[in-house]
Amino acid sequence: MKQTKNILLFSSRLLLIAYWLLLIGSISSCKLNYSFTGASIPPEVKTVSIQYFPNNASIIKPTLSQSFTETLRDIFTSQTNLSLINKGGDLNFEGSITGYTVSPIAIQSNDAAALNRLTITVNVKFTNKKNEKQNFETYFSRFADYGSSQNLSAVEDQLIKDINTQLTQDIFNKSVTNW
Repeated sequence: MKQTKNILLFSSRLLLIAYWLLLIGSISSCKLNYSFTGASIPPEVKTVSIQYFPNNASIIKPTLSQSFTETLRDIFTSQTNLSLINKGGDLNFEGSITGYTVSPIAIQSNDAAALNRLTITVNVKFTNKKNEKQNFETYFSRFADYGSSQNLSAVEDQLIKDINTQLTQDIFNKSVTNW
C-alpha cells in the first residue's frame, strides 16, 4: 500500500512538472504586448518623434508650447519602451496649439460669472510608419474651471499643467491604445 501511495505521489509530481513545462513553453512562444497603460504597440515599433508644438492661438502664453511639447514627450517616455528621437520616428507627432481662451461660465443673477473656464485646443497630426491605417489629424480640446474671485495669473500655471496632462493622455490614448 505504501508503494502504491509513492507511485501516485510520483505520478502527480511528474504530471505537475509536465503541466508547468507545457505552460512555460506555450507562453514563451507567444508574443504578448501587455502594458499597464493599455498601450498596444506592435513590437516592430521602436521609436517616437514629437515635434515642437508652436502656439498659434490668438492669446499667446509664452511657456505653453514648451510645456505642452514636454508633457507629450514625457508621457511616451514614461509609459512606453519607445526611444524618443528628434525626427523620423516610427510614430511621429506634429501640430500646433490653436486655441487658448478664457470664458465666463455659471453666470449668476447679477450677471457676474461665478466661474471662469480656461480652454486649450491643439491640432495633432499623428503618423504611424508601420501601420498607416492608424494615421490621423484631429483637434483635441480640454478645459479647467476656476473661481471668478481668483486672478487668472495666480492659477494659470497649475491650470495649464492640469489641462496639458489631460490633453496628452487623450492623444496617447488615441494613438497607441486604439481609443
